[in-house]
Amino acid sequence: MMTISKSRAAKLGALAAAALLATGAAPARKPAGKPAAAAKPAPTTANWAATVTITADGSHLLGNPRAATRVTEFVSYTCPHCAHFTKESDAPLRQGMVAKGQVALTITNLLRNPIDLTIAMLTTCGDPKRFVVRHNAFLATQDIWMAKLNTIGEDRQKLWYQGDIQTRMRTIAADFDFYSMVAPWGVTHAKADQCINDKAAFAKLEQQQKTVQAVGANSTPSFVLDGKLLDAHDWAGLSQALSAKQAAQRKGSI
Repeated sequence: MMTISKSRAAKLGALAAAALLATGAAPARKPAGKPAAAAKPAPTTANWAATVTITADGSHLLGNPRAATRVTEFVSYTCPHCAHFTKESDAPLRQGMVAKGQVALTITNLLRNPIDLTIAMLTTCGDPKRFVVRHNAFLATQDIWMAKLNTIGEDRQKLWYQGDIQTRMRTIAADFDFYSMVAPWGVTHAKADQCINDKAAFAKLEQQQKTVQAVGANSTPSFVLDGKLLDAHDWAGLSQALSAKQAAQRKGSI
């Protein structure tokens, strides 16, 4: 689970709150001497890696929405354990089980502080199909931008808690240089501000906090597997639960 020192907790603060079935007729008869060309085999497995669905509360569902197994990950962008989980699980989970359509993975924000909020607004900025790129990038570079927390003065940090929430998020984006980070994705400074000011997106994040409360998640990362909150907070724990689930689904089959 994520633990934060009292000094860092004071800095961050808390943010309250969101088979393809191949069919066909028999091949037409061809004149002698002109054999029919071999038909291309129909694909047997779809690749769900790039499929992203926005849920009712604004979360991002990755993969086959009708997958037999469903996982929800509750993430905080300032949580080092979340960054480690993403690094460890991305290949076997998202690029493996999700891509094969075996698992649907929903990513929901558990906001712990205004930095989480700012990043959550920026990861939703742009094409939903590119959400994973933005999401993974922020977590992969977490140690770099989080290190700036120790260089930002107390007077500057007070601005994160003063004034309207959009102004506060723009201040955070400037202090952590998030504007430069999102620029390579085609998100200009103006576009980033537009996304930060998006009140509809903000309302969705508030809905996600209600989802968090409803399932009882209070640490990051936390996971819900097929409607049940797991007592697991890392890839090892989730992987074990997924293996048990798949074994149960295969029981009795040859």
